Amino acid sequence: MKHIFPTLFLPALRPISTGFLLLALCCLPLAQWAQKPVKPSASDLQQAIKKLNVLGSVLYVAAHPDDENQRLISYCANEKLYTVNYLSLTRGDGGQNLVGPELRELLGVLRTEELLMARSVDGGRQRFSRANDFGFSKTPEETLQLWNRDEVLSDVVWTIRETQPDVIINRFYHDKKYDTHGHHTSSAILSVDAFVLAGKSDVYPEQLSFTKPWQPKRQFFNTSWWFYGGREAFEKMDKSQLFSLDLGVYLPLKGKSNNEIAAEARSMHRCQGFGSLSTRGESTDYFEFIQGDRPTTNDVFAGINTTWSRVPGGETIGVLLARVEQNFRPDNPGASLPDLLNAMEGIQKLPDGYWRRVKLEEIKDVIRGCMGLYLEATAAEPTATPGDAVKLRLECIFRNAPPAGEVTLTGVSVLPGVFDTLPAKVLPRNFDWVLNKTVTIPANTPFTSPYWLNDRSTLGMYTVKDQRLRGVPETPRDIKVRWSLSVNGTPVEFVTDVAYKTEEPAIGEIWRPFDVLPPVFVEFVEPSYLFTERAHTVQVRVKAGRANVSGAVSVLGPGNGWVSSGGKQPFEFKYKGEEKIFSFTVEGNYLPSEATLTAAAQVGDKTYTKRLVTIKYDHIPQQSILLPAEVHAARLDLQVSAKNIGYYMGAGDEGPNALRQMGCTVTLLDDSDLSAANLKKYDAVVLGIRAYNTKEALRFHQGELFEYVKNGGTLVTQYNNSFDLVVTDLAPYPLKLGRARVTDEAAEIRLLHPEHPLLNTPNKITADDFKGWVQERGLYFPTEWDAHFTPLFSSNDPGENAADGSLLVAPYGQGQLVYSSLSFFRQLPAGVPGAFRLFANLVSSKTKP
Repeated sequence: MKHIFPTLFLPALRPISTGFLLLALCCLPLAQWAQKPVKPSASDLQQAIKKLNVLGSVLYVAAHPDDENQRLISYCANEKLYTVNYLSLTRGDGGQNLVGPELRELLGVLRTEELLMARSVDGGRQRFSRANDFGFSKTPEETLQLWNRDEVLSDVVWTIRETQPDVIINRFYHDKKYDTHGHHTSSAILSVDAFVLAGKSDVYPEQLSFTKPWQPKRQFFNTSWWFYGGREAFEKMDKSQLFSLDLGVYLPLKGKSNNEIAAEARSMHRCQGFGSLSTRGESTDYFEFIQGDRPTTNDVFAGINTTWSRVPGGETIGVLLARVEQNFRPDNPGASLPDLLNAMEGIQKLPDGYWRRVKLEEIKDVIRGCMGLYLEATAAEPTATPGDAVKLRLECIFRNAPPAGEVTLTGVSVLPGVFDTLPAKVLPRNFDWVLNKTVTIPANTPFTSPYWLNDRSTLGMYTVKDQRLRGVPETPRDIKVRWSLSVNGTPVEFVTDVAYKTEEPAIGEIWRPFDVLPPVFVEFVEPSYLFTERAHTVQVRVKAGRANVSGAVSVLGPGNGWVSSGGKQPFEFKYKGEEKIFSFTVEGNYLPSEATLTAAAQVGDKTYTKRLVTIKYDHIPQQSILLPAEVHAARLDLQVSAKNIGYYMGAGDEGPNALRQMGCTVTLLDDSDLSAANLKKYDAVVLGIRAYNTKEALRFHQGELFEYVKNGGTLVTQYNNSFDLVVTDLAPYPLKLGRARVTDEAAEIRLLHPEHPLLNTPNKITADDFKGWVQERGLYFPTEWDAHFTPLFSSNDPGENAADGSLLVAPYGQGQLVYSSLSFFRQLPAGVPGAFRLFANLVSSKTKP
């Protein structure tokens, strides 16, 4: 039976409210980061009820996604029932990607979502700072200079004040005692400093308009065998001054060992290849005391008051919740509702504070679960633009009746703002109330996109002007629904995001976020443009974000000798999602130079200069990212003699697009193509990044690749990690990979054999070709190689020994082997001219018999 109510209208949106941000920060233990409504089991509810009576907080601090100790986070959340936050100072933007092409800021979005999915498994909560992962760093001095030490320190202080931890645990040590990533050491340095500063009201006083000073009780370093060179060395060391915890406990309400939950959480870091086998049994972690109140026993949490008595006026709430826990009936969770409602009212009467906010949201979530209350707010389409009319489906049903009284739906409001849409309606048990109505998205609704990408960033820092947003994992959603109910006469409210769901025959129900996006998107067809002549055609794709949209598209040049012709070209789209490509002629400077081109679409009196990037994987919610519709253009002298290239993809890179821009015909090879007879038609065969880490088939086709080279072909192999190689030998001659890398993108490149044909044909390579490189020179250089190989370059980071393995070349039969650890996968998409010239030489080096 369906009950229909009048049309809803969204009120004009206001700036982000503190309340919305608190909802984003106080993520519920039963909540998921996707918008799919949660359906907790009786054991989930029993665990959540136990947690209601535990008021302990832990903050775990490290540098990147996947640095965290999931076993410890799960132990704190599910065994100790503490509120545990993981502060990852960066979003992992500078890492590599094993599942797709996303790099830099897009990789940061992907890894953010993987972290949130990991927390949905292990029960933790997630925080970030504004630090930008600029790539591998060998010293904390470099890291803290590029990060802006004071700003990142303020973010750590902000997190401490917002999460009020009793205990802070650092993943890494806070000086150079251990040789590790500069980001790692820096995360611990900042955490140690923030421990002292967070409780002082004269430190970052601008934060105190939104929060209060907080002094944690103690701080530890979560040490392990990794810091001592191996398990054997760690086993032998004196641990009498260390604290220990057995994290391998069994969790009956989960039906799993803690280690099993941790393995599931760690396996969410798919783009880093961190899928983990589950283990069971004892698992001891060790902790080195840093500062604060040192425990007198082996328990790192000893002496911390985690009861309601720590909150003034909270003792009676603790007694009431203890009764709820004692009397909980898994076969009838609704029987607990009267006491839960009384406890909720008691929490509401407490003065505002951290534990009031956290526990109020937690208990409302438990009440919702004990009622069997299902709340759904879905849109008929996954996206809309400001001003659009959107069909919403609202559903409310409770399936587990309270022991007495009734449930009344007293109001449904579309947020932000308060707008009651119906008179009070008594809901019978298991009555599925559904409302299908159309709402209007206000014209001033902000677009949905990761908030930290809205403003220009620096190499080491993202720009986030709103203090309240700093640290929040995701952009809070603007379109929400507030459900007002009365349960046994007690008012209770819930807020849900509007989402989108659809049905896929092979899977079933699919959920994704509901996004508010521009009416039109623009993007250049290529990620960068090479101007080998002064005039060059560039193409812009225009895509409709809504139906019946028209306007004009243009290309904006930067001046300085760069001129775009073609003016404003009109477009008109009838259907949402429709797209068209427009061509423009751009003239570059007469001299070798570089420029940034911008695509713009004018619709009415508004100009749109954003491209839409969608990240879609089955282990995270689909993401919509709006980035500037810009492209790098370079006027350069580029010659390419190779015409026909075979490209075998590895983990994913943009090499094929770069080769096409050079004028090559590129064929993407699959496993069945890897025979010497088939490959002989190619001037060169290129193996994508980490192919020998990710493509099992290479184990069986390695001989065919070598035979192709022996018969006169050129094989260009790009970088691989020494771990998890699918073959024993990367070349027909001995070649051993190492961990050496050059992280300074401006590090001097010394040409060891400037006369070598690879550095002279068809392009003359000089030191100038290494100007303007991004993030790094290269990574995972070979450290040992056979005498058949010739190293062409030498480089090193400041204060380090020379590394000569970045580019090796060897003759084999009638052909040529090239092994490159240079980071072409970063340089080519960035449009670095010298990288194109060098890569052109690599694929053009075919030896004629």
